[in-house]
Amino acid sequence: MKIYRSLSRKFIIVVYFLIACLLNPLFSSIAYTQAKENNFQRSIVDFRSRLNPNFKKVKRNKTKYIIVHTSEIGLSATLRVVSKGKHLHSGQRTDGGHTHYVIARNGRTYRILDKDYEADHAGLSMWDGETDISKISIGIELVGYHYTPITEDQYRAVGILIDILQGVYDLDDEAVLTHSQVAYGRPNRWHRKNHRGRKRCAKNFIRVKAEIGPTRTYDPDVLARRLVADSQLSEIFYGGREFYADGGNIITGSNTAWSIAGEDFDSETTVYKFPNGHIYTGDQISDRIGWNRIPSKTIVQLNQENSSDLIKSQGLIKTISDELTAWSFAGKEYNHETTIYFLPSGQIKFGSTISDWDDLPARTRLIIGYRGPYRLHKNRTAYRIAGLKYKDQKTIYYLAPKKLVGGNEIKDFNRLPAGTLIFLPST
Repeated sequence: MKIYRSLSRKFIIVVYFLIACLLNPLFSSIAYTQAKENNFQRSIVDFRSRLNPNFKKVKRNKTKYIIVHTSEIGLSATLRVVSKGKHLHSGQRTDGGHTHYVIARNGRTYRILDKDYEADHAGLSMWDGETDISKISIGIELVGYHYTPITEDQYRAVGILIDILQGVYDLDDEAVLTHSQVAYGRPNRWHRKNHRGRKRCAKNFIRVKAEIGPTRTYDPDVLARRLVADSQLSEIFYGGREFYADGGNIITGSNTAWSIAGEDFDSETTVYKFPNGHIYTGDQISDRIGWNRIPSKTIVQLNQENSSDLIKSQGLIKTISDELTAWSFAGKEYNHETTIYFLPSGQIKFGSTISDWDDLPARTRLIIGYRGPYRLHKNRTAYRIAGLKYKDQKTIYYLAPKKLVGGNEIKDFNRLPAGTLIFLPST
């Protein structure tokens, strides 16, 4: 009888535990085994030696939150900015230390700063009446953009990392927030009062994919009337709306400069690419164009430090660098079949076939809105392939070894070698 009672009691405990796991988000942390967490910790790339020597390390007195960000730039630029510093509106540069961890799109995780130090990652911020969230939180940067999906590898890595940090600091799932939830702004042309929505950072973060329980069902600072709600973010976090705007980073009737860029709408590091090819930085729009006159289909790119002149000067054949990613040039078309990449190795790839964008090397060239390649041979001349446009600058020729030129740059088409590849505009 005693054995029966003991087994019954154990059975009841197990059933209760399983029900609690299903109903209580606080139990989400059991999803990762100790072995999986140990393997993850051993795989972290130690980037702390790259930290700006001018950054002053300060120990955190308490840790109340974990803040998830999206970097809005590629991997190499993200690592450089969070370690070395970034440009401010005033023209000055910070001393780095802007996050504790960076997670690349393939899940590779970098330690930028020891987790016990303060990182300057949240800026002007507030949650439940408490300001300066950087001093009481850990920052995690997910390489990518708030208007595109976070990768499955990133969700897996950030889920394990958050689970580890929750155990270290005894935090529940409500302590995990995104930057767009805690950042707030002063009055500006879009809001007359202090408001939520200064940043759009990580508004596309789907908690359940990282095996994290739900956030609060309301914004405590809006409820207490300390801040005015941002309608878009309020719907995403507390109204069940889709996780990122349908318009992505393209301006439409409902997707404004503010919806895309937040407080960075008028920054010199925010680049606006108009449908006619003209390019402006955020600080030029007010005087030259007017915010109400930005045309639909304008592409908005964030964190493009000193890059607008580079984008302008590259013509039809673009070159990826540490500052300029595939997104900088192609926007939402970066992974389309009509965006074609020419790697330094000589390999040619279509956007639709590339999976690891972080490892796309610098000096990779690309053309946007093209079809092909069409191979030149004895009975198939450039004229037969391209018609009257065979000499056009928009007709791109790929010559050995690894040379890309427009049709207007070729002097003698009779001397083009067999095997030359031709790419034609898709429209």
